[in-house]
Amino acid sequence: MNALNDEGPSLPVAQPADTTVRRRSLIAGCGAHAVHDGLTDVIYVLLPIWQAQFALSYAQIGLLRGAYSGMMAGFQLVASRAARRWGRARLLVAGTALAGLAYLLAGQAGGLSVLLMALLLGGLGASTQHPLASSLISDTHEAGGGVKQALSQYNFAGDLGKTLLPGVVGLLLMLISWRASVTLMGLLGLIAAGLLWWLIPVQAEPAAAQGKALTANPGRGSVGGLRALILTGTLDSAVRMGFLTFLPFLLQDKGAGTAGIGLALTMLFVGGAFGKLLCGYLGVRIGMMRTVWLTEFSTAVLIIMAVYLPFFGLMAILPLLGLVLNGTSSVLYGAVPDLASPGKREQAFAVFYTGTIGGGALAPVVFGHLGDITGAPFAVIILATTLLLTLPLSWYVQKGLAAEPVVA
Repeated sequence: MNALNDEGPSLPVAQPADTTVRRRSLIAGCGAHAVHDGLTDVIYVLLPIWQAQFALSYAQIGLLRGAYSGMMAGFQLVASRAARRWGRARLLVAGTALAGLAYLLAGQAGGLSVLLMALLLGGLGASTQHPLASSLISDTHEAGGGVKQALSQYNFAGDLGKTLLPGVVGLLLMLISWRASVTLMGLLGLIAAGLLWWLIPVQAEPAAAQGKALTANPGRGSVGGLRALILTGTLDSAVRMGFLTFLPFLLQDKGAGTAGIGLALTMLFVGGAFGKLLCGYLGVRIGMMRTVWLTEFSTAVLIIMAVYLPFFGLMAILPLLGLVLNGTSSVLYGAVPDLASPGKREQAFAVFYTGTIGGGALAPVVFGHLGDITGAPFAVIILATTLLLTLPLSWYVQKGLAAEPVVA
């Protein structure tokens, strides 16, 4: 890096193009994350409507939600491999268009079978976003620096989409039918695909980006550190999803009504969105391991406090709890490019996201069963103590990050 900085004559020519590539890649990646995560969470708004419209059982509702999540998680690794053959930009654009087409199909559904097919297609399209958009940002920002900050912005954009699109659909449902609302979401997906095709620069394709990455960071990677990172992310996601499952019931036990539960969740999510942005920058300042220890230990303590505090006390700590509960993920995402060899970043991100999404999907089932046996408060305390397993794991991740690069 210092040698590059000393080459004065070459900088005025190269820098503008590099800056443009990084900026357009970041906007494209953040936009893709916001649209895909927003479309994914719109399903929560639509499930009660579909249940009433098509007389669905709770098992069928679970099938619909699981179909989308399962396809999204299961095909991420396939998407990362396919990107090497067909190109990252093409596959990301195609996946976004497919998600849009899936919503157009859902808007025409007359029963469970068509709705299920639409959500399977939507999940397949969504599987391209996490591994490809995140690797796009990490590859294009490495030479110019700021990759961890860029990934934290990418992470924040996803939460922004989760907040905005379900809210927009909720407002639309007061004015137009659910079919028209879903159709508009489908059109949004198609428009986003077109914008991504225009935004993603040619220089951001994997071959070019990886060539730069190899020059800047030759042969670096830690298989053991990456495995520890994936396990850390899986546990973090599992505890987050498990706690979100129990939180409405904890609030209910403290006397909260529907409005109080809705307000509490909003406070938690707002804190979480800013946590994803701020903790990424904190990780750059004090390091990955110290940030994870700070956020995970704080999360465990605050979750236990949530069990025992009265309603207003719990409401007071929810923004801070959201900040540390969600913030760890940005630090973990930022470590993926450092632990994966430059030529395998899409694959590393795909495996990482598969683990985190899978952990988040399984945790409500496992801890829900525990809650049936022991009661919700005890299950939540076990959740909090489970989170402490991430502390030694993050130390192992740090060892991988500290390893000297191996020059091939």
